[in-house]
Amino acid sequence: MSSLQTHDEATPRLSRAIAERALALRAADVPSDVWRYLKLCLADAIGIAFASRDYDFAHKSLSSLEVLGSQGASTIIGQSSTVALRDAALMNGLLIHGLDYDDTHLASVVHCSASALPTTLALAESKGLDGQALLLATLMAIEIDALLGAQAGGVFQQVGFHPTGVVGVFGAAVAAAVLMGGDVEALIRTQGIALSLSSGSMAFLDDGSWTKRLHPGWAASSALQAASLGVSGFEGPGEAYGGRFGFYALYAPGTNIDTTAMAQSLFSKWSLETVAIKPYPICHFNHAPVDAALALRARHNVVPDQIASITILLHERQFGVVVEPLDKKRAPQSEYDAKFSVPYAVATAVCKGVFGLSELHDTARLDPAVLDLCQRIDCTHDERSRYPEVFSGGVRITLKDGSVLEQFEPINRGAAGQLLPAEQVRDKFMANCALSITAEEAESIWQCLMRLDELEDVASLLALLRTG
Repeated sequence: MSSLQTHDEATPRLSRAIAERALALRAADVPSDVWRYLKLCLADAIGIAFASRDYDFAHKSLSSLEVLGSQGASTIIGQSSTVALRDAALMNGLLIHGLDYDDTHLASVVHCSASALPTTLALAESKGLDGQALLLATLMAIEIDALLGAQAGGVFQQVGFHPTGVVGVFGAAVAAAVLMGGDVEALIRTQGIALSLSSGSMAFLDDGSWTKRLHPGWAASSALQAASLGVSGFEGPGEAYGGRFGFYALYAPGTNIDTTAMAQSLFSKWSLETVAIKPYPICHFNHAPVDAALALRARHNVVPDQIASITILLHERQFGVVVEPLDKKRAPQSEYDAKFSVPYAVATAVCKGVFGLSELHDTARLDPAVLDLCQRIDCTHDERSRYPEVFSGGVRITLKDGSVLEQFEPINRGAAGQLLPAEQVRDKFMANCALSITAEEAESIWQCLMRLDELEDVASLLALLRTG
């Protein structure tokens, strides 16, 4: 194993390997199943963007572009007016990730589509590219992000960095540089520049603030900046990932990785197949416990008044995101705070029997029955967890009569081994779109996305996305 904390000439340079393999990637290299799943992921992302459109965070973000005087011809999903290319990427990333309902590559904990698609969509529109080019570039970005993120094994979050923010800029930047016509050296420069633009703090967990929503959009916007500089000849470090000041040394200290194996696996093992589309609009760590709680509620007709206590079963390395500090997680102070509270998620599931966007509104979040049950919930480490490969989890409910009910989900729904069926993805898409456009408009977008590889120009898709 070669450590990326140091670098010498015997260590393969990952920036060059990624550049070479990205430029060699062709559509014919990709299995048909991967293409089909990619279309579902992109449809899911676009549906969420429509659902986000009328939230306060979206309105305030759009207002900020007006303050800066953004002008251009690039599309924001769900908006009839257009803006500058980088601003469109910023906004679309924010809209896709804003509800924390978007897909996640589990091993890296990176929301890959949320930075990849806004970048490639903006460039495909500006360059008049066909649908196949958009798909290939988006897949390229997702695969690179998944590769880079998975190597850290969850360390990013442990040291305070949001993986989507710090990783997302790299894959998107490489894909952008390819679409801009860059050669190997340009792609190497682009990755080095992207290193200086990589960012994303986990500080939002302390108060439920909105900055996490911004991270993939910022990564997409920064990726376009890095690629344009790199392709124009602006010099960046020749190795972005290794060395004493490289990506892993700074953002995931102590990480030792095999650069040769990483390079060989890129575009030969398809990480997209392990990207999970979310069934719930909350942090992915909460999904298995919610499914377990819903299963026990349905099977045993459990009601809150019967419950003495609930113990949530998770891997201890997930605690810092959804469990700690427990007193705050038991009483989330905002809709966004609630998304990262596993006590709230489980209590809501037990009390309501469902968990959707409506269960995050203030009236639901302040429900006395839910908050009362939250006070009877704690969490413990479970050795059965397969984290970070998948986000296992469960619940143990102790009733007031002394009986104990337990359900453990080894694989969270949506993950590889439990992928959401296409019809469920479509149902989710239609439900999300229904928050801002008609069923007929949503159906037209879905059909266009399912035949995206046949489009000679993505302009027809973008015209549909300006609906509303």
